[in-house]
Formats: sequence, structure tokens, C-alpha cells
Amino acid sequence: MGTRDDDGHDDFEGHGDREDREDFERRTAPHRRELLAHCYRMLGSVHEAEDLVQETMLRAWLAYGRYDADRASLRTWLYRIATNRCLTALRGRTRRPLPSGLVGALEDPGAPMTPGAEVPWLEPFPDRGAAGDPAGVVAARGSLRLALIAAMQLLPPRQRAVLILRDVLAWPAAEVAEALDTSTASVNSALQRARARIGEAGLTEEEVTEPPDHEQRTVVDRYLRAFENADLDALRTLLTQDVVLEMPPVLNWYVGPDAYVAFIARVFAMRGTDWRLRPTSANGQPALAAYVRAPDDDTHRLHTLQVFTTTSAAVSRTVVFQLPTVFEAFGLPETWEG
Repeated sequence: MGTRDDDGHDDFEGHGDREDREDFERRTAPHRRELLAHCYRMLGSVHEAEDLVQETMLRAWLAYGRYDADRASLRTWLYRIATNRCLTALRGRTRRPLPSGLVGALEDPGAPMTPGAEVPWLEPFPDRGAAGDPAGVVAARGSLRLALIAAMQLLPPRQRAVLILRDVLAWPAAEVAEALDTSTASVNSALQRARARIGEAGLTEEEVTEPPDHEQRTVVDRYLRAFENADLDALRTLLTQDVVLEMPPVLNWYVGPDAYVAFIARVFAMRGTDWRLRPTSANGQPALAAYVRAPDDDTHRLHTLQVFTTTSAAVSRTVVFQLPTVFEAFGLPETWEG
């Protein structure tokens, strides 16, 4: 375990003996996945979060001989390191938005596609945790919901850290203050401002609350069948009246079933109607990997990853990702293997 330098040498080499390293790896391994989720909440990028977890583990290993279990649990100590590494990484960086956080919705589904190639887009988080994995438990509570992560991106980094440590991880204010080297009063003030800003983001209940899993999956299974059948009328019946469709890295986004269905009709006209959709999940939400038949052969090639927010009976938001970094993070094959 550990990062490697340009010569291929493990960065942990040369620090402590083998027994110490094995003890460190054994004790820290159970926390890696939840630390990844934590860094993702802070950064909005899976790849950057993975790098920060590696950096956290390296720094923890270098300081392991000075770790005092009487002052903090190993988990708390690791979170302190990870949070401060994230804050350092965020200095001078812009936030990671979705299109709806940058520009207004378009009314014309036929409008030219406007790329946002220079935007550091928010990325989805792959749900790969096993049952009982702390990250899976947290995701079930809704703290990894895509809309909430997008809203957190509106916060200054330290407010974001305070909100996550207090409201997601339920740390006492004094413990947060110690982790961030500030006062309890400053933590409470930052938390109040962060909660107010999140409240202004206008999140709807279904965007931050998990409907029963079987209800979500039923809705998305019906959506899958309608999409594969190119049945636009059936798709319309599965959309709420204020449904949102957005598609990073494209700035275009739309509100309402009319615009949504008209845009999907445009996609069918451009790409054809021979699609295969594979169920997966992201941010504790149902998702579909979409493959479209190539025009020059019978191969279905990866086109997008679609992440859904649903009510108990309909889709209320679809975020369609067409980013190579997202495909890589989810380990999606380039061609259909169904």
C-alpha cells in the first residue's frame, strides 16, 4: 500500500520496520473507503479524492510513531489529516459545479450544444462498498446524494469542512475546532453560515432523501425499457413536471417533461434508437450506463453514465455524464458485453 515515486519505489519504504508497516496497513485499511467518500465530499472529484487518500495515508504513516491513541481514535486522527490535506488542495481552486449551477436553463431542446471544456465538473461517486462498509452506510443516509454534493460546492472550503464534520460525521464542535485549529465559536459560526447557504440552494426533499430502494429501482427499470424501446410517450409518463436534465461537460440543461422528451428525441435522431442500458449506482442513487450501436458495425459503444434522482413514482432529475474520467472511475467497459 502507498504511493510510488517516478522510480517505482514505494513511498512507505524506509520508514519503520516491516512489522510496523503491516500493523499500520492492517489498522488503517478499514478506513480507506470512508476516507475516500469524505475527500470526495470535500473535492467533488473521485480521482482527486483517491489522490488525497493516498497522501493522507502517506502522511499518517510518516507520523505513525507519534500517534497518541489517548488523544484521538485512529479514525478521528485520519479524518483530521484528510480534512486538512483537502483544505490545502482546495486553495486557489474553483468549485466543481453541474451545468445548473453555472448557467440558466434553455428552452429550446434543439439549441446548439455548448461545451464547457474548461470547467472542472463535479463527478459522480461509484457505489462499490460492500454491505456494512461505513461509506455505504453514509451513502444510505443521503450524504452522498449528487444534488447535496453540488450544493456543498457552493460553500467556501472551510465552511464545507465544518458542515461535513458536524452534520455528516456528527463530530462535536470542540473536536472540529481542534481538527481545524480554530475556536469552537468559529466552528459554530461557520456551521450556521453553511447551513443557511445550503438552504438557499433550493434542494427538494427527494434530492436529499432516499426513497425506498425498490421504488427507485422500479422507476429506473421502467425508464430503461422505455429508452431501449425508443418509446418517448412512455418516457414522458416517468417524468415529474419539474424534471431536470443536465449533461456535463455540456452547458445545455433543461427543465420540464416537454423539453426533456424533445431533447431525447433529438438524441435518437442523431445517434439512432439502438441502445443498451446497464444498471449500476452512483452516490447512493440508481444509474444507467448507456451504450449505443456504432454506425459502422454492430458493436454497442459506451456513450454516457446517467444518474437519476427519483420520487417514489417518477424521475425528477437526470444527470448525464460523458466524461472519460467518470467512465474510468466506474470501471465501465468501452463496449457492451451484455
